[in-house]
Amino acid sequence: MNVSRSAYYAWLKRPAKIITAEHLHMYRRAKVIFEQSRNSLGYRELKKRLCKEGFNVSEYGVKKLMAKLGLVVTQRVAYKVTTKCKHSDAVADNLLDQNFNPVAPNQVWAGDVTYLKTGEGWMYLAIVMDLYSRRIVGT
Repeated sequence: MNVSRSAYYAWLKRPAKIITAEHLHMYRRAKVIFEQSRNSLGYRELKKRLCKEGFNVSEYGVKKLMAKLGLVVTQRVAYKVTTKCKHSDAVADNLLDQNFNPVAPNQVWAGDVTYLKTGEGWMYLAIVMDLYSRRIVGT
Protein backbone atom coordinates (compact mmCIF):
# COMPACT_ATOMS: atom_id res chain seq x y z
CA MET A 1 0.00 0.00 0.00
CA ASN A 2 3.11 2.22 -0.26
CA VAL A 3 3.00 3.26 3.42
CA SER A 4 5.98 2.85 5.67
CA ARG A 5 5.65 0.78 8.84
CA SER A 6 6.40 3.75 11.08
CA ALA A 7 3.77 5.89 9.37
CA TYR A 8 1.18 3.16 9.84
CA TYR A 9 1.90 2.84 13.58
CA ALA A 10 1.95 6.62 13.97
CA TRP A 11 -1.48 6.72 12.32
CA LEU A 12 -2.77 4.03 14.71
CA LYS A 13 -1.66 6.03 17.76
CA ARG A 14 -3.13 9.29 16.46
CA PRO A 15 -6.49 10.09 18.07
CA ALA A 16 -9.45 10.07 15.69
CA LYS A 17 -10.98 13.44 14.87
CA ILE A 18 -14.58 13.66 15.92
CA ILE A 19 -16.77 15.98 13.87
CA THR A 20 -19.54 17.66 15.81
CA ALA A 21 -23.09 17.55 14.51
CA GLU A 22 -22.96 21.33 13.98
CA HIS A 23 -19.85 21.08 11.79
CA LEU A 24 -21.38 18.22 9.83
CA HIS A 25 -24.54 20.29 9.28
CA MET A 26 -22.41 23.27 8.17
CA TYR A 27 -20.48 21.06 5.71
CA ARG A 28 -23.72 19.80 4.19
CA ARG A 29 -25.24 23.29 3.92
CA ALA A 30 -22.03 24.70 2.40
CA LYS A 31 -22.04 21.98 -0.23
CA VAL A 32 -25.72 22.55 -1.06
CA ILE A 33 -25.28 26.35 -1.27
CA PHE A 34 -22.21 25.93 -3.46
CA GLU A 35 -23.97 23.52 -5.83
CA GLN A 36 -27.03 25.81 -6.04
CA SER A 37 -24.71 28.58 -7.25
CA ARG A 38 -23.55 26.23 -10.05
CA ASN A 39 -20.03 26.12 -8.57
CA SER A 40 -19.52 29.87 -8.89
CA LEU A 41 -19.60 30.97 -5.24
CA GLY A 42 -16.30 32.16 -3.78
CA TYR A 43 -15.31 31.92 -0.13
CA ARG A 44 -16.44 35.47 0.74
CA GLU A 45 -19.99 35.03 -0.52
CA LEU A 46 -20.19 31.51 0.90
CA LYS A 47 -19.18 32.91 4.30
CA LYS A 48 -21.93 35.56 4.08
CA ARG A 49 -24.57 32.96 3.26
CA LEU A 50 -23.41 30.59 6.00
CA CYS A 51 -23.40 33.43 8.56
CA LYS A 52 -26.90 34.42 7.41
CA GLU A 53 -28.02 30.86 8.23
CA GLY A 54 -26.55 31.15 11.74
CA PHE A 55 -23.16 29.44 11.38
CA ASN A 56 -20.21 31.14 13.08
CA VAL A 57 -17.32 30.78 10.62
CA SER A 58 -14.42 32.97 9.48
CA GLU A 59 -13.21 33.55 5.93
CA TYR A 60 -10.17 31.39 6.66
CA GLY A 61 -12.48 28.70 8.01
CA VAL A 62 -14.54 28.80 4.82
CA LYS A 63 -11.36 28.51 2.71
CA LYS A 64 -10.35 25.41 4.68
CA LEU A 65 -13.89 24.03 4.42
CA MET A 66 -13.92 24.49 0.64
CA ALA A 67 -10.54 22.76 0.32
CA LYS A 68 -11.67 19.90 2.56
CA LEU A 69 -14.88 19.36 0.59
CA GLY A 70 -13.16 19.84 -2.78
CA LEU A 71 -15.31 22.83 -3.74
CA VAL A 72 -13.53 24.50 -6.66
CA VAL A 73 -14.97 27.64 -8.21
CA THR A 74 -15.51 27.56 -11.96
CA GLN A 75 -15.92 30.87 -13.77
CA ARG A 76 -18.96 31.07 -15.96
CA VAL A 77 -18.45 32.53 -19.41
CA ALA A 78 -20.85 35.28 -20.36
CA TYR A 79 -23.20 33.88 -22.97
CA LYS A 80 -24.28 36.15 -25.77
CA VAL A 81 -27.01 35.15 -28.19
CA THR A 82 -25.59 36.04 -31.58
CA THR A 83 -27.89 34.29 -34.00
CA LYS A 84 -31.43 35.38 -34.64
CA CYS A 85 -32.68 32.83 -37.09
CA LYS A 86 -36.06 32.58 -38.73
CA HIS A 87 -36.59 29.11 -40.10
CA SER A 88 -38.86 30.56 -42.75
CA ASP A 89 -35.91 32.45 -44.34
CA ALA A 90 -34.45 31.08 -47.56
CA VAL A 91 -31.13 29.23 -47.41
CA ALA A 92 -28.44 30.15 -49.96
CA ASP A 93 -27.34 27.51 -52.46
CA ASN A 94 -24.06 25.67 -51.86
CA LEU A 95 -22.09 26.87 -54.89
CA LEU A 96 -18.67 25.64 -53.72
CA ASP A 97 -19.71 22.08 -52.87
CA GLN A 98 -16.76 21.84 -50.42
CA ASN A 99 -14.22 22.76 -53.13
CA PHE A 100 -12.08 25.26 -51.25
CA ASN A 101 -9.11 25.22 -53.66
CA PRO A 102 -9.83 27.61 -56.55
CA VAL A 103 -7.39 27.73 -59.51
CA ALA A 104 -7.10 31.54 -59.84
CA PRO A 105 -7.24 34.57 -57.54
CA ASN A 106 -10.50 36.43 -56.85
CA GLN A 107 -12.72 33.53 -57.96
CA VAL A 108 -13.87 32.47 -54.50
CA TRP A 109 -14.08 34.62 -51.41
CA ALA A 110 -15.08 33.40 -47.98
CA GLY A 111 -16.31 35.48 -45.09
CA ASP A 112 -16.96 35.19 -41.42
CA VAL A 113 -18.38 37.37 -38.66
CA THR A 114 -17.41 37.13 -35.01
CA TYR A 115 -18.24 39.11 -31.89
CA LEU A 116 -15.64 40.56 -29.57
CA LYS A 117 -16.24 41.83 -26.05
CA THR A 118 -14.42 45.15 -25.55
CA GLY A 119 -14.41 47.85 -22.93
CA GLU A 120 -17.02 49.69 -24.97
CA GLY A 121 -19.26 46.63 -25.27
CA TRP A 122 -19.76 43.95 -27.93
CA MET A 123 -18.31 44.72 -31.36
CA TYR A 124 -18.49 42.88 -34.68
CA LEU A 125 -15.47 41.76 -36.67
CA ALA A 126 -16.18 40.72 -40.26
CA ILE A 127 -13.45 39.24 -42.47
CA VAL A 128 -13.40 38.47 -46.21
CA MET A 129 -10.64 36.15 -47.47
CA ASP A 130 -9.60 35.15 -50.97
CA LEU A 131 -9.44 31.35 -50.89
CA TYR A 132 -6.79 31.16 -53.64
CA SER A 133 -4.15 33.38 -52.00
CA ARG A 134 -5.46 32.94 -48.43
CA ARG A 135 -5.14 36.68 -47.95
CA ILE A 136 -7.61 38.96 -46.25
CA VAL A 137 -9.18 41.21 -48.89
CA GLY A 138 -11.61 43.05 -46.65
CA THR A 139 -12.68 43.68 -43.08
